[in-house]
Amino acid sequence: MRRVLADSTFLRVYLLLALALLLTFGLGLMGMALVDQVRREAHREQLAEAPMRLLTTRLSMLPPAAYAAWLDAQEQRLDMQISVVALSEASLGYFSRRRLANDKVLVQPNDAQGWRLLSRMPGGEHLLKVELTSLSEHQLRGLTYLLGEWLAVMPPSDRDARLDYLASGRLPVSLEEAPPQGLDDYQLRRLTAGEVVIQLLPGRWSVRIFLALQERSGDANWLVIGPVQAFEPMPVSLQLLLVLILLAVLGVAIYLIVRGVEARMVRLELAASRIAAGRLDTRVKVESADFVGRLGMALNGMAAQVQSLLRAQQDMIRAVSHELRTPVARIRFAVQMVEDMTDEPPVRRQLQGVDGDIQELDGLIDEILTYARLGSEAINGREMDAALVDCLALARRVIEALSPLHDHLVIELVEASDVEVLAEPRYLQRAVQNLVANACRHARTRVVIRIKCEPGLVRFDVEDDGPGVPQAERQAIFKPFSRLDDSRTRSAGGYGLGLSIVHKVMSWHGGSVSVDDSPELGGARFTLLLPLRSHEEPA
Repeated sequence: MRRVLADSTFLRVYLLLALALLLTFGLGLMGMALVDQVRREAHREQLAEAPMRLLTTRLSMLPPAAYAAWLDAQEQRLDMQISVVALSEASLGYFSRRRLANDKVLVQPNDAQGWRLLSRMPGGEHLLKVELTSLSEHQLRGLTYLLGEWLAVMPPSDRDARLDYLASGRLPVSLEEAPPQGLDDYQLRRLTAGEVVIQLLPGRWSVRIFLALQERSGDANWLVIGPVQAFEPMPVSLQLLLVLILLAVLGVAIYLIVRGVEARMVRLELAASRIAAGRLDTRVKVESADFVGRLGMALNGMAAQVQSLLRAQQDMIRAVSHELRTPVARIRFAVQMVEDMTDEPPVRRQLQGVDGDIQELDGLIDEILTYARLGSEAINGREMDAALVDCLALARRVIEALSPLHDHLVIELVEASDVEVLAEPRYLQRAVQNLVANACRHARTRVVIRIKCEPGLVRFDVEDDGPGVPQAERQAIFKPFSRLDDSRTRSAGGYGLGLSIVHKVMSWHGGSVSVDDSPELGGARFTLLLPLRSHEEPA
């Protein structure tokens, strides 16, 4: 199974997504159960707050010697176990002690069965502990009678304040002057007779408790407790919030899983782009044996194979070019010897033509060697020996070198601000010189060189007033030995490698070369774009 998972990215991603879904679902259920548990405990504590405050208040009004008798009486009356324990003897945690210190009621499950209620007595040294199995109607009536007795002996002016103290929890307690509404005649007669009446509120899962307090004047005040509401399940709004939180957690988990696969694919894409740009020394780091890892290994193998084939091709071209120099030199030497041995004009004219062909062959060999050298350096991943190059000075040197060879042309440089670029000086000058020489071969009267500094790059434009380059041929002319004139006659000029060398040089520098129409001269416009680095930006 481990081998299958290691070899299958899809299965790993699928299982991770399924695991994330299960974990999120489990966390959701745990979260909802935890929220319901917290709400249930809070509901119990709020309901127990008023009875516990009543008991502690009544107990604190007695002298300590009367505690035992009063507690025994209330135990019989309420069917509860009630006792007073010292705070120091109670086994409570930090948070439980803090809640008691804030006059809160603790509701704890009893070890045997039922619940244990704890509340701090006035003074803070003792706790009132109440243990009960369940809350019955008998206990509700007993607590109501206890509250009524406490209020009956209290001056009417103090009752509202005492009730506000008791009603600070979730259990509403109030005194009303008018008889309660919603009771039938039988319930009203029982209430007038001093009994406790418990009313069930239909549809609300809650009850209200009533007790009449007889005053000395003969009037009655009506004690109303409730409604005492049962615990309600989690509301829909809270459930929706939890679902949204779960969806957010699941979305983040899925994003992290997919992001890992995407990051590996991005590295493959970057490596493929670098290989396509000529950086054949680029390799992908293989992290596993799954399909992404196998794809990386295949990409590495392909790059190594292409690099090996191109290296062999470049080595062969370079070796053949070097080998051609020896017979060419011997032919030149023989021509010179023949030229020195004869004075006949026809023979000397033919020998001069042969010498011109030899010079053209020498130039072709130089071009082939330069092209092969550029290809070899790119294949082997050699970094260029870059230096800051003054672009205007470079263009002037090119003009000085080519102007004597083309007396019928005007080669001019459109002056611009000083621009320096980080490049290999020799190869960059070769690229600009090849473009200007190509423009001179096709121009009628004028060649213009423009240098501009644009955001993030330097732009060289070489324009001429010649016939231009047809739209269909603008990509093909940068291929080796490609010329617009397929006849390859001497009048066409060039060897078909000049623009290929320019393309190689610009690719090596991370730039580009393109051709379009010159808007001013009407001929061709060749454009070189060289990237600028941050520290090369002109002042």
